[in-house]
Amino acid sequence: MAVHQSTHRSSGFHLPSFRRNGAASAPGVAESAEGGALTARARVLASARVLMGFVFLWAFLDKTFGFGYATASGKGWADGGSPTEGFLGHVAVGPMESTFHSWAGAAWADWLFMLGLLGIGLALTAGVALRLAALAGTVMMALMWVAEWPPAKHLSDGSASMSTNPFADYHLVYAVVLIVLAVMSAGDALGLGRWWAGLPVVRDHAWLR
Repeated sequence: MAVHQSTHRSSGFHLPSFRRNGAASAPGVAESAEGGALTARARVLASARVLMGFVFLWAFLDKTFGFGYATASGKGWADGGSPTEGFLGHVAVGPMESTFHSWAGAAWADWLFMLGLLGIGLALTAGVALRLAALAGTVMMALMWVAEWPPAKHLSDGSASMSTNPFADYHLVYAVVLIVLAVMSAGDALGLGRWWAGLPVVRDHAWLR
């Protein structure tokens, strides 16, 4: 994913409803799941939701236990390593470079980052609290976009940034996908979205939906 320890410049780290043909799109997904007959759209949305959930869950697990992918074996959070130190400590461009350096390795940053990965991953996989997941995920992706700062052609030391696109990188794509999944109530099909929406507290507070 996305959320690895290194940037491309270093070796380190109320939602709107859309209507179509007079019917709300989000309820359409729910309705398609009611009779047991899932439409192609419902299946695609459910598949995208589960895959996005795994992106976040894998990042959490790899950073916690150090599976040897983005996080080296023995360097996981469970081994005493910091999930944010490598990524934030090697930020080398952008308006928040010094701020990210000051956050790198801080306990509050590690906990907030890891809880965010876990919470977003579980919410997407289960199909619940997708609005909260979309909000948290968008904020996380926005911060990571700023940390990598794709608009820059050069890093602070003058070397080439190797940015492939000044705006539309994968962080932006992930954020848009999260928002679309929430807007379309993608948890209603092959997920616990309908059960979650029926809980009294969720019915009374739509932002939990």
